[in-house]
Amino acid sequence: MRVAYFDAFSGVSGDMTVGALIDAGADAHKLIHGLEHLGLGAKYRAEKTVRYGITATKFHVMIGDQPADHHHHHHHGHHHDHDHDHDHGHTHEQTHDHSHRGLTQILELIDKAKIPAPVKASSSRVFTLLGEAEAAVHGIPLEQVHFHEVGAVDAIADIVGACYGLHLLKVDAVYSSPINVGSGTAKMAHGVLPVPAPATALLLKNKPVYVDGPAFELTTPTGAAIVSALAKGFGPMPSLSIQSLGYGAGTKDFPSRANVLRITIGDQLESTEAQTVLLIEANIDDSTPQVLGYTMDQLFLAGALDVTLTPVLMKKNRSGHVLTVVAKPEDKDALTSLILRETTTLGLRISSAERCTLPREFVEVKTTYGPVRIKVTGNGFAPEFDDCQALARDKKVPLKEVLAAANFAYLKTKA
Repeated sequence: MRVAYFDAFSGVSGDMTVGALIDAGADAHKLIHGLEHLGLGAKYRAEKTVRYGITATKFHVMIGDQPADHHHHHHHGHHHDHDHDHDHGHTHEQTHDHSHRGLTQILELIDKAKIPAPVKASSSRVFTLLGEAEAAVHGIPLEQVHFHEVGAVDAIADIVGACYGLHLLKVDAVYSSPINVGSGTAKMAHGVLPVPAPATALLLKNKPVYVDGPAFELTTPTGAAIVSALAKGFGPMPSLSIQSLGYGAGTKDFPSRANVLRITIGDQLESTEAQTVLLIEANIDDSTPQVLGYTMDQLFLAGALDVTLTPVLMKKNRSGHVLTVVAKPEDKDALTSLILRETTTLGLRISSAERCTLPREFVEVKTTYGPVRIKVTGNGFAPEFDDCQALARDKKVPLKEVLAAANFAYLKTKA
């Protein structure tokens, strides 16, 4: 699995993301050619620059002769303007049409462009999220959200550019570090507000953020929308075999830190894939074997990865059991409520553990009794018990003979 890991130690913005992906090896010509298909009337270029001694790529969006990115870290021009009287003098449609773009128009524009379907899908997801955040901040319905012209062109180019870059690098999953949002205040469409901007703060809800370094807006709404919509998880970098590294330059060059977004592209190490699992445990001393057996079956049906019952001696020398369930984090609520519902336990212990599994695959072999699936891992193989059991019953032969035949058949295919 190909992964892109964002190191947002100096925040994340749209142009930093596109710059970093080009720097990591996404073909700049293809990417810019793709953006030109959007027909935004902007010019794009990627140039090598230096931030605090680190070579990085800066992605520029130019509208007319004006680089769009001087709005970049403060491009809250795209926050909905409530003072609609700015267009009283000239009611002819054209000016109005070009000063704002609605979310629906933007999504149509992306949909019509000659860019790969996966890029359209992810760009639309990011944009919708950005629109929803803006709508919530301003307390208006989604269809009334408008992006001001400069902000719109900028945001469209950055978002589609970022999704295109990930597509060109054949990235399957995005992960990110916790996000440095910056501090201080920034001038927005509604006067001065503290960093992070309201939309940025909303987009990063339930995500890990922190404040470090210069009093500056390090993470923009566009950057926050990209990471929030595309990242599968936040935390330290997963185990990767690194293919390439890219540095995307932010607009400012700070005296004390490299103002860059680093993106690491690599293949997730499959050999022993570590996953975080939950261990759910209950001590039970007043239940019947029937109830415990039934509960075990129900837990497996409800998605438990493993369930064990361990006989133990408890207080007052009562014999009892420890029920242990290994579960995917997302199944926590379903499994805990099942245990509380089905057993007599009054409480559960829940802890997090790392689970290392060898990748496994199934190979089917033919035996004289019928086909059997063999589970093959990096360190050995084993016939699938259910298959052998079914054949033994069906053909009225001892189970050990079916197992032996399956092992023999698999070894023959290896020879």
